[in-house]
Amino acid sequence: MAPARRDLLIDVAITAALVVISLFGTGPAAANQDRTAPVGAYVLAVVAALTMVAWHLRPLWTFLAVGGAAVSYLAAGYPYGPIMVTLALAVYGLCVRSDVRRSLTFASALLGVAMVAVAIAVAAGTRDWTEFASVAAWIVVPAALGVTIRVRRDAAAAVRSEQARRAVSEERLRLAQEVHDVAGHGFAVIAMQAGVALRVLDRDPAGARAALEAIRSASTEALDGLRAEIQELRRGAGTQSLQAGGEPAPTPLRPRTGLGDLPALAARMRAGGLPVTVQSSMDTSDLPDELDHAAYRIVQEALTNVLRHAGPSATATVQVGRVGEELEIAVVDSGYGPSGPWSEGTGIDGMRDRARALGGTLIAGPVPGGGFAVRARLPLAAQPARDGS
Repeated sequence: MAPARRDLLIDVAITAALVVISLFGTGPAAANQDRTAPVGAYVLAVVAALTMVAWHLRPLWTFLAVGGAAVSYLAAGYPYGPIMVTLALAVYGLCVRSDVRRSLTFASALLGVAMVAVAIAVAAGTRDWTEFASVAAWIVVPAALGVTIRVRRDAAAAVRSEQARRAVSEERLRLAQEVHDVAGHGFAVIAMQAGVALRVLDRDPAGARAALEAIRSASTEALDGLRAEIQELRRGAGTQSLQAGGEPAPTPLRPRTGLGDLPALAARMRAGGLPVTVQSSMDTSDLPDELDHAAYRIVQEALTNVLRHAGPSATATVQVGRVGEELEIAVVDSGYGPSGPWSEGTGIDGMRDRARALGGTLIAGPVPGGGFAVRARLPLAAQPARDGS
């Protein structure tokens, strides 16, 4: 059922109930005060109840109509009755559905007019001065309750909005990291192979052809990786369209890479001139997808850095194993190593962010005697890290 239709049915039910209560409750309420309810009391009570039919749709109009009827009722000195319940509901409805400042302004104005109405009745001898407090309570209490609920709802909405904005920001950061890793690795391999092709083009056409084939393979894989990331974003949009229009979400272009792809990664690096040895002492086939993918990206980025910075005679070793309840990854090269003070670039920062996002740690730095090492430990039961963790 549509929300507007549901609200209308609720308002009609409330209105019907208040009309019945006003017709059959005004007289007994007056008798309980040792008074008699004149026809005018019934008329005002029923009019106030009937205006509640727009309680959800037009809360301000309802508030003004009920408030006017109630003020007239109080000024006439009629005995208290069901109209006060209708007044409380109208005040609450305005305060819970309107801007806080606006609703408090109208509620305060109604309170002031009601006090004037009571004063008129007191001057006419139909009310006692002690009734100021009771009339004020019928307005102040529902107004306070409505404002409290409204403030809580607004605060919850603000939190949800901030969480949504943060989720979008984190997804953009994740995508940027994926693009950096995929494109950076592909460009590094392409640059290395292009250099090889230029060196051997004249004296070794077969070697140049092999380098060009490697360039084509690396560029194709990089493009496939970028397409996969774009497709994942489209899949998120497709999920929304599935909820709205029933269209199925598109499937990704290919499965996510993981540690099972390390042999292919090592082969590409060897083709680019970097001897790579992969040593694994555990079965990585049943790792959680996020952990498996993050571990692969860490190794890929570390080897890409070796290809870029370690020099033509460098070698690299990749070690994957289990230490307790953690996956341990180490990428160690025998390259130059930093000749002086070194600083971390975006590559190392990105690797550390991947590890931290899964509750793990990553350290990187030069090793004695030359070379560089990247070591990461990731919990096997990896869970996304929360703020402050």
